Amino acid sequence: MTKKERLLASLRGEPVDRPAVSFHEVNGYRQNLDDPDPYNVHNDPSWRPLAQLAFEKSDCIVLGGPGGKSVTHNPVDERTKWESWDENDRRYFRKTIRANDRVLTCLMRRDAEVNTTWTLEHMLKDADDLKAWLDIPECHEHRFEIDPSGILALEERMGDNGIAMLDTSDGVCNVAGLFDMGTWTVMAMTEQDLVTQAIEREHRRQLAWVKAACAALPGRPWRIYGPEYAIEPYMPPALFRKYATNFTKELVAVIQKNGGWARIHCHGKIRNNLDALADMGGDAIDPLEPPPKQGDMTLAEVRERYGDRWTLFGNIEITDIENLPVAEFEKKVATALREGVGGKGFVMMPSASPYGRNISAKCLRNYERMIEMAEAGG
Repeated sequence: MTKKERLLASLRGEPVDRPAVSFHEVNGYRQNLDDPDPYNVHNDPSWRPLAQLAFEKSDCIVLGGPGGKSVTHNPVDERTKWESWDENDRRYFRKTIRANDRVLTCLMRRDAEVNTTWTLEHMLKDADDLKAWLDIPECHEHRFEIDPSGILALEERMGDNGIAMLDTSDGVCNVAGLFDMGTWTVMAMTEQDLVTQAIEREHRRQLAWVKAACAALPGRPWRIYGPEYAIEPYMPPALFRKYATNFTKELVAVIQKNGGWARIHCHGKIRNNLDALADMGGDAIDPLEPPPKQGDMTLAEVRERYGDRWTLFGNIEITDIENLPVAEFEKKVATALREGVGGKGFVMMPSASPYGRNISAKCLRNYERMIEMAEAGG
C-alpha cells in the first residue's frame, strides 16, 4: 500500500498491510531545514536526518488550515492591535483589545532555541475582563471566503506520500486560552454562565469557518483540538460535557456531512470522560497517552470500549522518545502495537513533537525503531 492508502484505510476501518506510523508534526514538509531565520530551530543540522526519515519512511500527516478571510464586519477586529519586536535574542508579540473602558493585553515571547511561544500575560485576568470582552458587539453573521489553493497544492506535492489533515480549534480552546490555566479552571467552575456565553460566542464563529472550509474542501480528514481544557483533573465530567461535548459534536457533524473524517485531539485523563468523547461522534481520537504519567487508560482498554468506532492515534509519549534508552523504548513500541492493532484501525504516533533545536542520536534512533518495528509487524 502507499502511505496515503494506508492512512485512509486506517480512517475508514479497512484492512492495511501494516500499522501506520506518524511522527505527528514531524513530516519533512513543514520543517524548513534551509531557512536561516534564527528562530527556526529546524535549520540545525541535527534536524535533517529526522526530517528525512519522516519524509521517506513515516506515514506523513501534514496539519494545517486552508487560507481565507472573514467577509463580514467583525467589531473585535477594529478594536485589536498587534505589535512585535526583537529584544535580547527573543521575539515578543503584544495583542491589545479595547473593551469599553478597559484595554485587554496579551504578551507572548518566542525564544530562538525553542519552537514554541510562551504567553507571559494572558488577555483576561478576571470575571470583569471577561464581561468587558463579552460586551464587545459580536458579528451578526460570520461568513468566510476560503482559499483552498494552499491545501490543494500541498496535496499535489504530497501525492501518495501521505495526507493533508485540516486543523481547527473548538470553542473551549479559544476561550480557555484567554486565561492562564489557574484562572481558567477557577472561572470555569465559578462563573459558568459567563464562560458558557463566551464559548457559545467563539463556537458560532468556529462553526461558520468549518462550514465554509468543508464546502471548499469536502471529503477531507480533520483534527479538532481543545477539549483537553475541560478534561480531568482540571474540572469534573459534567463540565466536560457542558463546555466541550455539546459544542465539538456540531463541528464533527458538519465535517462528516461533507464526507470528511473528524479526529478528536484530547490530552489528559480520559477514563471518566470516554463516553462524553464518544458522544462527540468523531471517527478517530488521539493521543491516548498511557498511564501512569499523562494518561489513565491503556490502549487496550480504549480499544475494548470504542475500538470498533474509533481509529486510535498515538500512545507513544514524546518524553519517552527523547529520553529512554533504545532497549527500553522498544518495549513501549511493542506494547502500543500489541494493544493498538485491531478494531477499526490504529496509527502509532507520538503525543507531541520535539521543540528544541538539537535532536540527539538517541532520539533519532528511537524514531527509527518505531518504523522498523511497525514494518516488522511489532
